[in-house]
Amino acid sequence: MTAERSSEGLEGSTPALALCGVTAGYGSVPVVRDLDVRIEAGELVAILGANGAGKTTTLLTAVGQLAPLAGEVRVFGTTVSARRPSATARLGVATVPDSRGLFLQLSVRENLRLVHPARAPLADVLAAFPALSPLMGRRCGLLSGGEQQMLALAKALLARPRLLVIDEMSHGLAPLVAERLFKVVRSLADDHQMAVLLVEQHIGLALSIADRAYVLAGGGIALSGSTASLAEDPGRVQSAYLGGPSASDRAGGVVRSEG
Repeated sequence: MTAERSSEGLEGSTPALALCGVTAGYGSVPVVRDLDVRIEAGELVAILGANGAGKTTTLLTAVGQLAPLAGEVRVFGTTVSARRPSATARLGVATVPDSRGLFLQLSVRENLRLVHPARAPLADVLAAFPALSPLMGRRCGLLSGGEQQMLALAKALLARPRLLVIDEMSHGLAPLVAERLFKVVRSLADDHQMAVLLVEQHIGLALSIADRAYVLAGGGIALSGSTASLAEDPGRVQSAYLGGPSASDRAGGVVRSEG
């Protein structure tokens, strides 16, 4: 479990990402409502939820691929215009989609060469993922799931992002492989003061490396707080994840923690 970060002194600072009263969906039908999310530089924040909770909708709205129906999205203080992810990228945002965004017929080296502009030296990126170095000439479609996820992360890091957004990093990976990649991402946030938004279904892994977490259920934030505070009542997290109050919540009349 990571050390709990203090929120003191954050008021008045410019967050890496701020969702302010955001309602988002498709057409005129909202999927998530009244979301308030804030991520600081160097902070790793997880958005958790079961399938259909609205995690990907939140992610797409945060990076400018989906227009909010209400509210505002700000990246490093700049309001994000809908459907202009290239503008968001210029603000320093890189996204690793759940599909990984790789060209399977191309080699590892060719996939990395597609990143323009590449602001970080390739050697520095490969230092974070040394297992990729001997695979540079291998066709991406022949890589294991873990190797493909490493490549997707390496592509994102070549842009030297200030905010890294990762959708379902553990999907399709063996637990030990996922755990290693989560630790690498934690180190990147710490070493480079990079803000990381991790959209994830795997509660345990996400909470083991995140500073704070938001749990989505029923189209809204059912629970939020520091990972230290959330770890004190795992039953509450599990219950919020599934969309209902825990026994302790029902007894105390509390549904949300700001820890």
